[in-house]
Amino acid sequence: MSDAVLPPLTIVEVQHRVAAELTRIGPVIDQLGERFAAAGHELSLVGGPVRDAMLGRLQNDLDFTTSARPEETERLLAGWVDATWDMGRAFGTIGARIGQWQVEITTYRAETYDPTSRKPDVDFGDSLAGDLGRRDFTVNAMAVSVPGRGFEDPYGGLVDLANRVLRTPGRPEDSFSDDPLRMMRAARFAAQLGFTVAPEVVAAMTEMAGRIEIISAERVRDELVKLVCAPFPRLGLTLLVQTGLADHVLPELPALALESDEHHRHKDVYEHTLTVLEQAIALEERLGGEPDFVSRFAALMHDVGKPRTRRFETGGVVTFHHHDVVGAKMTRKRMQALRFSNAEIDAVSKLVELHLRFHGYGAGEWTDAAVRRYVRDAGDQLERLHILTRADCTTRNQRKADRLRRTYDSLEARIERLMQEEELASIRPDLDGAQIMAILDIAPGPRVGAAYKHLLELRMDRGPMSPEDARAALLAWAEANPEPGPES
Repeated sequence: MSDAVLPPLTIVEVQHRVAAELTRIGPVIDQLGERFAAAGHELSLVGGPVRDAMLGRLQNDLDFTTSARPEETERLLAGWVDATWDMGRAFGTIGARIGQWQVEITTYRAETYDPTSRKPDVDFGDSLAGDLGRRDFTVNAMAVSVPGRGFEDPYGGLVDLANRVLRTPGRPEDSFSDDPLRMMRAARFAAQLGFTVAPEVVAAMTEMAGRIEIISAERVRDELVKLVCAPFPRLGLTLLVQTGLADHVLPELPALALESDEHHRHKDVYEHTLTVLEQAIALEERLGGEPDFVSRFAALMHDVGKPRTRRFETGGVVTFHHHDVVGAKMTRKRMQALRFSNAEIDAVSKLVELHLRFHGYGAGEWTDAAVRRYVRDAGDQLERLHILTRADCTTRNQRKADRLRRTYDSLEARIERLMQEEELASIRPDLDGAQIMAILDIAPGPRVGAAYKHLLELRMDRGPMSPEDARAALLAWAEANPEPGPES
């Protein structure tokens, strides 16, 4: 694993951050602690909120662990919180909303796992130390007891957090055997926090990568989305490939490392892909600035068709003809296997299929009709297609990069002009279905659809037509394509 993206923290810096965060959240955590203590129960802020407080990452979602059983937690919250929910009751968790705060309170756990099962068997524990020992990483195995605010760190999470290192509380082999998804979480936390992963953890992930197969596709998908949308996705993706986990959850990615880029811009298409991803992230302000999974995943998948389409031509030239179409099909299949929504699958697949379309633009020779088709085919993914196409330029030749940028600037300017002149985003034929039926004196049916499609193509080729010209074009089409008579 590469060096941490961010520098180490000092213990004093961490302590100051925690003190400030505890002051901010004090009104809710102290009152909760007092209610549980009065009933004879322990309550501690635990896991992510403690870790994030040390990192200066403020949040209003607070996780607690307690000696109280779920039914007792519900009783203690009743009449004091704004709302409660118990979807996690089977795992000992009761959720609640207290003003601006979302809290989850979970009974101490002592989980046991069936090695062949996708889900843990949950047993309630009887101590905070035991609960912390079953957590995934030391930086998530720290707690602050309330209301006294005593700090609990039995596994050295504070030092690991200061050094930005991910370790497991016990042997990583035991942790990953209990819950193989923790291997994905290691990659996700590396991507989210900019942490390195301890060598023994990487070794265990490599040895046990195949155990991820018992985890449901939905859980793998959710971790992958969080990783891709994290601040440092290259760190997490590199770890998945390095350990062999990607061979099981996203095999298209490591396959790219075997392919030589046709322009010799990178040692392989894998490195090119990670660069495209980072460049796409840099352009996300065009979408509002928030992490955008669709554009990021399209960048990650845009060249996955290259391994299957690689051909060696005379003179040592390597080609990947139609890798866009092949890649779109592969992307759709992988996303279906990971149980993504149809909308996400359609969006990412469309972007992969269209990512080369711009390169037919050349020096700007496209007709307005070609520009209209580019916009029509992109549909509601046009802005993301702009991002992917620009990000896909990774040449080290600055003159070439500048030329490609200026050419795409020109295309976007033409699209904007046509948008203003023709309402391009909602392009329609110059006659609607009702008008077509009235002019041709026909009832609803396939012939109306065929006429509509013909007029849409004319609209793409010629631009807007007057009602008279559109009527004449429709009648000419009807004459050239007479309706078949009834069978004799």
